[in-house]
Amino acid sequence: MTTYVVRPGDSLYQIAGRFGVSPDSISEANMLDRQPYLVVGQALVIPTEEQAYTVKEGDTVFLIARSFGVSMESIIELNGLSPPYTLSIGRVLRIPERSRNYGVIEVNAYYEATTPQPSQFIGEVGPYLTYISPFSYTINSDGSLNPIDDAAILAAARSNNIAPLMVITNFSGGNFSTPIVDAVLTNPAAQQTLINNVLGVIREKGYYGLNIDFERISPSNREAYNSFLRRVTDAFRPLNIPVSVALAPKDSPATTGAWHGAHDYAAVGNIVDFVILMTYEWGWSGGPPYAVSPINLVEDVIEFAVSVMPADKIMMSLPLYGYDWTLPYVPGGPFARRISPLDAVVRAAERGAGIQYDALTQTPFFNYYDDRGRQHVVWFEDARSAREKLLLINKYGLRGVSFWVLGEEFPQVWLVMDDMFRIVKF
Repeated sequence: MTTYVVRPGDSLYQIAGRFGVSPDSISEANMLDRQPYLVVGQALVIPTEEQAYTVKEGDTVFLIARSFGVSMESIIELNGLSPPYTLSIGRVLRIPERSRNYGVIEVNAYYEATTPQPSQFIGEVGPYLTYISPFSYTINSDGSLNPIDDAAILAAARSNNIAPLMVITNFSGGNFSTPIVDAVLTNPAAQQTLINNVLGVIREKGYYGLNIDFERISPSNREAYNSFLRRVTDAFRPLNIPVSVALAPKDSPATTGAWHGAHDYAAVGNIVDFVILMTYEWGWSGGPPYAVSPINLVEDVIEFAVSVMPADKIMMSLPLYGYDWTLPYVPGGPFARRISPLDAVVRAAERGAGIQYDALTQTPFFNYYDDRGRQHVVWFEDARSAREKLLLINKYGLRGVSFWVLGEEFPQVWLVMDDMFRIVKF
Protein backbone atom coordinates (compact mmCIF):
# COMPACT_ATOMS: atom_id res chain seq x y z
CA MET A 1 0.00 0.00 0.00
CA THR A 2 1.22 3.48 -0.83
CA THR A 3 -0.07 7.05 -0.83
CA TYR A 4 -0.31 9.22 -3.92
CA VAL A 5 -1.09 12.95 -4.09
CA VAL A 6 -3.23 13.99 -7.05
CA ARG A 7 -1.57 16.34 -9.53
CA PRO A 8 -3.08 18.60 -12.21
CA GLY A 9 -4.25 16.56 -15.18
CA ASP A 10 -4.46 13.27 -13.29
CA SER A 11 -7.34 10.90 -13.86
CA LEU A 12 -8.30 7.85 -11.85
CA TYR A 13 -7.48 5.60 -14.82
CA GLN A 14 -4.04 7.15 -15.28
CA ILE A 15 -3.20 6.74 -11.60
CA ALA A 16 -4.44 3.16 -11.59
CA GLY A 17 -2.33 2.35 -14.65
CA ARG A 18 0.73 3.94 -13.09
CA PHE A 19 0.50 1.63 -10.09
CA GLY A 20 -0.78 -1.45 -11.90
CA VAL A 21 -4.06 -1.68 -9.99
CA SER A 22 -7.70 -1.35 -10.99
CA PRO A 23 -9.50 2.00 -10.83
CA ASP A 24 -12.23 0.33 -8.81
CA SER A 25 -9.76 -0.73 -6.10
CA ILE A 26 -8.59 2.87 -5.66
CA SER A 27 -12.15 4.17 -5.71
CA GLU A 28 -13.30 1.66 -3.09
CA ALA A 29 -10.35 2.30 -0.76
CA ASN A 30 -10.94 6.07 -0.82
CA MET A 31 -14.76 6.09 -1.28
CA LEU A 32 -14.36 8.17 -4.43
CA ASP A 33 -17.96 7.50 -5.41
CA ARG A 34 -18.86 10.28 -2.95
CA GLN A 35 -17.04 13.05 -4.86
CA PRO A 36 -17.67 14.37 -8.39
CA TYR A 37 -14.00 14.37 -9.44
CA LEU A 38 -10.46 14.15 -8.11
CA VAL A 39 -9.08 17.17 -6.25
CA VAL A 40 -5.59 18.48 -6.89
CA GLY A 41 -3.62 17.93 -3.70
CA GLN A 42 -5.89 15.10 -2.54
CA ALA A 43 -4.09 12.14 -0.94
CA LEU A 44 -5.14 8.74 -2.24
CA VAL A 45 -4.45 5.37 -0.66
CA ILE A 46 -3.27 3.01 -3.41
CA PRO A 47 -3.97 -0.64 -2.48
CA THR A 48 -0.91 -2.14 -4.10
CA GLU A 49 1.46 -4.66 -2.59
CA GLU A 50 4.46 -2.99 -4.17
CA GLN A 51 5.55 0.30 -5.68
CA ALA A 52 7.82 1.47 -8.47
CA TYR A 53 11.11 3.33 -8.08
CA THR A 54 13.26 4.82 -10.85
CA VAL A 55 17.00 4.45 -10.23
CA LYS A 56 18.93 7.72 -9.95
CA GLU A 57 22.62 8.51 -10.08
CA GLY A 58 24.40 7.28 -6.96
CA ASP A 59 21.75 4.72 -6.05
CA THR A 60 22.69 1.29 -4.76
CA VAL A 61 20.51 -1.61 -3.68
CA PHE A 62 21.57 -0.96 -0.09
CA LEU A 63 20.62 2.74 -0.17
CA ILE A 64 17.29 2.09 -1.88
CA ALA A 65 16.40 -0.68 0.58
CA ARG A 66 17.23 1.56 3.51
CA SER A 67 15.18 4.48 2.18
CA PHE A 68 12.11 2.27 1.76
CA GLY A 69 12.59 0.34 4.98
CA VAL A 70 12.81 -3.07 3.31
CA SER A 71 15.57 -5.66 3.03
CA MET A 72 18.14 -5.76 0.22
CA GLU A 73 17.27 -9.43 -0.31
CA SER A 74 13.60 -8.63 -0.96
CA ILE A 75 14.49 -6.11 -3.70
CA ILE A 76 17.05 -8.46 -5.23
CA GLU A 77 14.57 -11.35 -5.31
CA LEU A 78 11.60 -9.33 -6.59
CA ASN A 79 13.61 -7.79 -9.45
CA GLY A 80 15.75 -10.84 -10.35
CA LEU A 81 19.02 -8.96 -9.77
CA SER A 82 22.34 -10.79 -10.14
CA PRO A 83 25.71 -10.06 -8.52
CA PRO A 84 27.31 -7.57 -8.36
CA TYR A 85 23.82 -5.91 -8.35
CA THR A 86 24.85 -2.92 -10.49
CA LEU A 87 21.92 -0.62 -11.24
CA SER A 88 21.53 1.41 -14.42
CA ILE A 89 20.17 4.95 -14.14
CA GLY A 90 16.56 5.08 -15.27
CA ARG A 91 15.79 1.45 -14.49
CA VAL A 92 12.44 0.97 -12.77
CA LEU A 93 12.66 -1.28 -9.72
CA ARG A 94 9.79 -3.02 -7.98
CA ILE A 95 9.83 -2.22 -4.25
CA PRO A 96 8.08 -4.79 -2.04
CA GLU A 97 5.36 -3.95 0.45
CA ARG A 98 6.34 -3.00 4.00
CA SER A 99 3.10 -4.37 5.41
CA ARG A 100 2.86 -4.41 9.21
CA ASN A 101 6.52 -3.53 9.52
CA TYR A 102 6.05 -1.37 12.62
CA GLY A 103 5.09 -3.88 15.28
CA VAL A 104 2.07 -4.67 17.44
CA ILE A 105 -0.26 -2.03 18.91
CA GLU A 106 -3.50 -1.70 20.84
CA VAL A 107 -6.20 0.50 19.31
CA ASN A 108 -9.06 2.24 21.10
CA ALA A 109 -11.91 4.31 19.70
CA TYR A 110 -14.47 6.40 21.53
CA TYR A 111 -18.08 6.20 20.42
CA GLU A 112 -20.73 8.73 21.40
CA ALA A 113 -23.67 6.76 22.74
CA THR A 114 -26.13 9.07 20.96
CA THR A 115 -24.70 8.24 17.52
CA PRO A 116 -27.22 6.13 15.56
CA GLN A 117 -26.56 2.71 13.99
CA PRO A 118 -23.67 1.56 16.18
CA SER A 119 -23.62 -1.88 14.58
CA GLN A 120 -22.91 -0.31 11.17
CA PHE A 121 -20.10 1.96 12.29
CA ILE A 122 -18.51 -0.57 14.62
CA GLY A 123 -18.85 -3.34 12.06
CA GLU A 124 -16.96 -1.30 9.48
CA VAL A 125 -13.96 -0.73 11.72
CA GLY A 126 -14.22 -3.81 13.95
CA PRO A 127 -11.11 -5.56 12.57
CA TYR A 128 -8.97 -2.54 13.50
CA LEU A 129 -10.03 -2.11 17.14
CA THR A 130 -8.77 -3.64 20.37
CA TYR A 131 -11.11 -1.55 22.55
CA ILE A 132 -14.23 0.53 22.12
CA SER A 133 -15.19 3.19 24.66
CA PRO A 134 -18.86 4.32 24.70
CA PHE A 135 -18.97 7.96 25.81
CA SER A 136 -20.05 8.21 28.59
CA TYR A 137 -21.45 7.41 32.03
CA THR A 138 -21.46 10.76 33.82
CA ILE A 139 -20.90 11.11 37.55
CA ASN A 140 -22.78 13.13 40.14
CA SER A 141 -21.36 14.83 43.24
CA ASP A 142 -22.55 12.01 45.49
CA GLY A 143 -20.87 9.29 43.41
CA SER A 144 -24.01 8.16 41.61
CA LEU A 145 -23.98 7.55 37.86
CA ASN A 146 -26.16 8.71 35.00
CA PRO A 147 -26.58 5.67 32.71
CA ILE A 148 -26.43 5.53 28.93
CA ASP A 149 -28.13 3.29 26.40
CA ASP A 150 -25.12 1.14 25.54
CA ALA A 151 -26.82 -2.19 24.79
CA ALA A 152 -26.43 -1.93 21.00
CA ILE A 153 -22.83 -0.75 21.27
CA LEU A 154 -21.89 -3.63 23.58
CA ALA A 155 -23.62 -6.14 21.33
CA ALA A 156 -21.70 -4.83 18.31
CA ALA A 157 -18.46 -4.98 20.29
CA ARG A 158 -19.05 -8.62 21.24
CA SER A 159 -19.83 -9.62 17.66
CA ASN A 160 -16.62 -7.95 16.43
CA ASN A 161 -14.30 -9.27 19.18
CA ILE A 162 -13.70 -5.78 20.62
CA ALA A 163 -13.10 -5.28 24.34
CA PRO A 164 -15.42 -2.53 25.69
CA LEU A 165 -14.13 0.04 28.18
CA MET A 166 -16.61 1.73 30.49
CA VAL A 167 -16.04 5.49 30.32
CA ILE A 168 -16.87 7.72 33.28
CA THR A 169 -16.70 11.50 33.01
CA ASN A 170 -17.61 14.65 34.87
CA PHE A 171 -19.42 15.94 31.78
CA SER A 172 -22.50 18.01 32.58
CA GLY A 173 -24.47 20.72 30.81
CA GLY A 174 -22.34 20.64 27.67
CA ASN A 175 -18.92 20.84 29.37
CA PHE A 176 -16.76 19.17 31.98
CA SER A 177 -17.90 20.22 35.44
CA THR A 178 -15.27 21.34 37.93
CA PRO A 179 -17.69 21.47 40.90
CA ILE A 180 -18.87 17.89 40.34
CA VAL A 181 -15.44 16.30 40.03
CA ASP A 182 -14.01 18.35 42.91
CA ALA A 183 -16.90 17.27 45.13
CA VAL A 184 -16.14 13.61 44.48
CA LEU A 185 -12.38 13.96 44.88
CA THR A 186 -12.76 15.63 48.28
CA ASN A 187 -15.36 13.19 49.63
CA PRO A 188 -14.16 9.64 50.45
CA ALA A 189 -17.73 8.41 50.88
CA ALA A 190 -18.70 9.66 47.42
CA GLN A 191 -15.61 7.99 45.97
CA GLN A 192 -16.55 4.64 47.48
CA THR A 193 -20.09 5.01 46.20
CA LEU A 194 -18.73 5.75 42.73
CA ILE A 195 -16.38 2.75 42.79
CA ASN A 196 -19.22 0.46 43.87
CA ASN A 197 -21.51 1.81 41.16
CA VAL A 198 -18.88 1.45 38.44
CA LEU A 199 -18.07 -2.09 39.49
CA GLY A 200 -21.77 -2.94 39.41
CA VAL A 201 -22.10 -1.71 35.81
CA ILE A 202 -18.95 -3.52 34.68
CA ARG A 203 -20.19 -6.80 36.12
CA GLU A 204 -23.76 -6.38 34.89
CA LYS A 205 -22.94 -5.36 31.34
CA GLY A 206 -19.68 -7.21 30.75
CA TYR A 207 -17.29 -4.32 30.30
CA TYR A 208 -13.65 -5.37 30.00
CA GLY A 209 -12.13 -2.37 31.74
CA LEU A 210 -12.57 1.21 32.92
CA ASN A 211 -11.56 4.49 31.31
CA ILE A 212 -11.63 7.60 33.53
CA ASP A 213 -11.94 10.91 31.71
CA PHE A 214 -12.06 13.59 34.40
CA GLU A 215 -11.28 17.03 32.97
CA ARG A 216 -11.14 20.56 34.36
CA ILE A 217 -10.23 19.30 37.82
CA SER A 218 -9.11 22.16 40.06
CA PRO A 219 -5.29 22.11 40.05
CA SER A 220 -5.41 22.25 43.85
CA ASN A 221 -6.96 18.76 43.75
CA ARG A 222 -4.04 17.25 41.85
CA GLU A 223 -3.01 14.98 44.74
CA ALA A 224 -6.63 14.17 45.55
CA TYR A 225 -7.02 12.90 41.98
CA ASN A 226 -3.91 10.75 42.30
CA SER A 227 -5.24 9.31 45.56
CA PHE A 228 -8.58 8.55 43.93
CA LEU A 229 -6.84 6.68 41.10
CA ARG A 230 -4.89 4.62 43.63
CA ARG A 231 -8.14 3.77 45.36
CA VAL A 232 -9.72 2.68 42.07
CA THR A 233 -6.80 0.54 40.96
CA ASP A 234 -6.50 -1.04 44.41
CA ALA A 235 -10.13 -2.14 44.08
CA PHE A 236 -10.05 -3.23 40.43
CA ARG A 237 -6.61 -4.78 39.94
CA PRO A 238 -7.34 -7.88 42.08
CA LEU A 239 -10.40 -8.40 39.84
CA ASN A 240 -8.28 -8.21 36.66
CA ILE A 241 -10.14 -5.10 35.50
CA PRO A 242 -7.68 -2.75 33.76
CA VAL A 243 -7.94 0.96 34.56
CA SER A 244 -7.02 3.62 32.03
CA VAL A 245 -7.11 7.41 32.18
CA ALA A 246 -7.53 10.14 29.55
CA LEU A 247 -5.07 12.99 30.05
CA ALA A 248 -5.07 16.51 28.63
CA PRO A 249 -2.01 17.26 26.46
CA LYS A 250 0.93 19.02 28.12
CA ASP A 251 4.62 19.28 27.31
CA SER A 252 5.90 20.04 30.83
CA PRO A 253 5.09 19.11 34.45
CA ALA A 254 2.95 22.26 34.77
CA THR A 255 0.73 22.30 37.85
CA THR A 256 -1.51 25.14 36.70
CA GLY A 257 -4.06 25.37 33.92
CA ALA A 258 -7.76 24.58 34.00
CA TRP A 259 -7.52 21.59 31.67
CA HIS A 260 -4.23 19.94 32.57
CA GLY A 261 -2.98 21.38 35.86
CA ALA A 262 -4.37 18.48 37.90
CA HIS A 263 -3.09 15.83 35.49
CA ASP A 264 0.16 14.58 37.02
CA TYR A 265 1.73 12.56 34.20
CA ALA A 266 4.43 10.94 36.33
CA ALA A 267 2.09 9.87 39.15
CA VAL A 268 -0.78 8.79 36.92
CA GLY A 269 1.56 6.80 34.67
CA ASN A 270 2.78 4.93 37.71
CA ILE A 271 -0.71 4.21 39.09
CA VAL A 272 -2.90 3.11 36.18
CA ASP A 273 -2.55 0.38 33.56
CA PHE A 274 -2.38 2.77 30.61
CA VAL A 275 -3.12 6.36 29.64
CA ILE A 276 -4.70 7.99 26.62
CA LEU A 277 -3.09 11.32 25.72
CA MET A 278 -5.70 13.58 24.15
CA THR A 279 -3.37 14.91 21.47
CA TYR A 280 -5.91 16.94 19.53
CA GLU A 281 -7.96 20.17 19.71
CA TRP A 282 -5.14 22.66 19.20
CA GLY A 283 -7.37 23.89 16.42
CA TRP A 284 -10.82 23.80 18.03
CA SER A 285 -14.30 24.88 17.05
CA GLY A 286 -14.31 28.08 19.13
CA GLY A 287 -10.72 29.08 18.43
CA PRO A 288 -8.79 30.44 15.47
CA PRO A 289 -8.33 28.19 12.42
CA TYR A 290 -5.47 25.73 12.85
CA ALA A 291 -4.59 22.07 12.54
CA VAL A 292 -6.58 19.97 15.04
CA SER A 293 -3.65 17.65 15.67
CA PRO A 294 -0.38 19.30 14.51
CA ILE A 295 2.38 16.72 14.55
CA ASN A 296 5.02 19.10 15.94
CA LEU A 297 2.91 19.81 19.05
CA VAL A 298 1.76 16.20 19.35
CA GLU A 299 5.38 15.09 19.43
CA ASP A 300 6.20 17.67 22.12
CA VAL A 301 3.55 16.08 24.34
CA ILE A 302 4.80 12.57 23.66
CA GLU A 303 8.43 13.52 24.34
CA PHE A 304 7.44 14.86 27.74
CA ALA A 305 5.19 11.91 28.51
CA VAL A 306 7.83 9.25 27.78
CA SER A 307 10.28 11.14 30.01
CA VAL A 308 8.10 10.60 33.09
CA MET A 309 6.09 7.42 32.45
CA PRO A 310 6.62 4.07 30.71
CA ALA A 311 6.20 4.39 26.94
CA ASP A 312 4.35 1.09 26.78
CA LYS A 313 1.58 2.59 28.92
CA ILE A 314 0.93 5.46 26.49
CA MET A 315 -1.72 5.61 23.79
CA MET A 316 -1.53 8.63 21.50
CA SER A 317 -4.81 10.05 20.18
CA LEU A 318 -5.82 10.84 16.61
CA PRO A 319 -8.90 12.83 15.55
CA LEU A 320 -11.32 11.37 13.02
CA TYR A 321 -12.49 14.87 12.11
CA GLY A 322 -11.52 18.39 11.13
CA TYR A 323 -13.19 21.81 11.29
CA ASP A 324 -14.65 24.21 8.74
CA TRP A 325 -14.19 27.86 9.84
CA THR A 326 -15.99 30.82 8.32
CA LEU A 327 -13.57 33.71 7.76
CA PRO A 328 -12.65 36.15 9.05
CA TYR A 329 -12.37 34.44 12.41
CA VAL A 330 -13.83 36.57 15.20
CA PRO A 331 -13.25 35.55 18.85
CA GLY A 332 -16.60 34.76 20.40
CA GLY A 333 -18.22 34.44 16.99
CA PRO A 334 -19.91 31.39 15.45
CA PHE A 335 -18.13 28.13 16.17
CA ALA A 336 -16.52 26.15 13.35
CA ARG A 337 -18.43 23.11 12.13
CA ARG A 338 -16.98 19.65 12.67
CA ILE A 339 -16.39 17.81 9.40
CA SER A 340 -15.19 14.30 8.59
CA PRO A 341 -12.05 13.90 6.45
CA LEU A 342 -14.13 12.26 3.72
CA ASP A 343 -16.67 15.09 3.69
CA ALA A 344 -13.83 17.62 3.66
CA VAL A 345 -12.49 16.24 0.38
CA VAL A 346 -16.00 16.08 -1.06
CA ARG A 347 -16.51 19.74 -0.13
CA ALA A 348 -13.22 20.69 -1.80
CA ALA A 349 -14.32 18.89 -4.96
CA GLU A 350 -17.76 20.52 -4.97
CA ARG A 351 -16.26 23.98 -4.44
CA GLY A 352 -13.40 23.61 -6.90
CA ALA A 353 -10.75 24.07 -4.19
CA GLY A 354 -7.24 22.67 -4.34
CA ILE A 355 -5.91 20.99 -1.22
CA GLN A 356 -2.67 22.28 0.30
CA TYR A 357 -0.40 20.59 2.85
CA ASP A 358 1.23 22.40 5.73
CA ALA A 359 4.79 21.16 6.22
CA LEU A 360 5.16 22.20 9.87
CA THR A 361 1.98 20.59 11.19
CA GLN A 362 1.87 17.84 8.52
CA THR A 363 -1.80 18.60 7.94
CA PRO A 364 -3.94 19.25 4.82
CA PHE A 365 -6.16 22.32 4.47
CA PHE A 366 -8.02 24.29 1.81
CA ASN A 367 -9.99 27.49 1.29
CA TYR A 368 -13.30 27.91 -0.50
CA TYR A 369 -16.22 30.34 -0.88
CA ASP A 370 -19.77 29.39 0.05
CA ASP A 371 -22.99 30.35 -1.77
CA ARG A 372 -23.16 33.63 0.19
CA GLY A 373 -19.67 34.64 -0.92
CA ARG A 374 -18.08 34.00 2.49
CA GLN A 375 -14.60 32.54 2.58
CA HIS A 376 -13.93 29.37 4.58
CA VAL A 377 -10.86 27.43 5.60
CA VAL A 378 -10.96 23.71 6.38
CA TRP A 379 -8.26 21.87 8.34
CA PHE A 380 -8.63 18.10 8.39
CA GLU A 381 -6.71 14.79 8.31
CA ASP A 382 -5.74 12.54 5.42
CA ALA A 383 -3.65 9.45 4.75
CA ARG A 384 -0.42 11.46 4.86
CA SER A 385 -1.07 13.24 8.14
CA ALA A 386 -2.35 10.05 9.80
CA ARG A 387 0.68 8.04 8.74
CA GLU A 388 3.13 10.65 10.00
CA LYS A 389 1.51 10.65 13.44
CA LEU A 390 1.21 6.85 13.52
CA LEU A 391 4.96 6.66 12.93
CA LEU A 392 5.41 8.32 16.34
CA ILE A 393 4.10 5.12 17.94
CA ASN A 394 7.02 3.20 16.51
CA LYS A 395 9.52 6.00 17.13
CA TYR A 396 8.74 6.22 20.86
CA GLY A 397 7.66 2.63 21.51
CA LEU A 398 4.12 3.57 22.51
CA ARG A 399 1.36 1.16 23.45
CA GLY A 400 -0.91 2.26 20.62
CA VAL A 401 -3.44 4.80 19.43
CA SER A 402 -6.90 6.02 20.43
CA PHE A 403 -9.40 7.68 18.09
CA TRP A 404 -11.98 10.39 18.75
CA VAL A 405 -14.65 9.78 17.53
CA LEU A 406 -16.32 6.93 15.62
CA GLY A 407 -19.11 8.00 13.30
CA GLU A 408 -16.93 10.42 11.33
CA GLU A 409 -15.94 8.85 8.00
CA PHE A 410 -12.20 8.51 7.45
CA PRO A 411 -11.72 5.24 5.54
CA GLN A 412 -8.08 5.91 4.75
CA VAL A 413 -6.86 5.89 8.35
CA TRP A 414 -7.92 2.29 8.98
CA LEU A 415 -6.20 1.05 5.82
CA VAL A 416 -3.02 2.98 6.58
CA MET A 417 -2.90 1.77 10.18
CA ASP A 418 -3.63 -1.83 9.24
CA ASP A 419 -0.87 -1.70 6.65
CA MET A 420 1.64 -0.49 9.23
CA PHE A 421 0.81 -2.48 12.37
CA ARG A 422 -0.51 -5.76 13.74
CA ILE A 423 -3.46 -4.99 16.01
CA VAL A 424 -4.03 -6.73 19.34
CA LYS A 425 -7.27 -8.67 19.75
CA PHE A 426 -8.22 -10.34 23.04
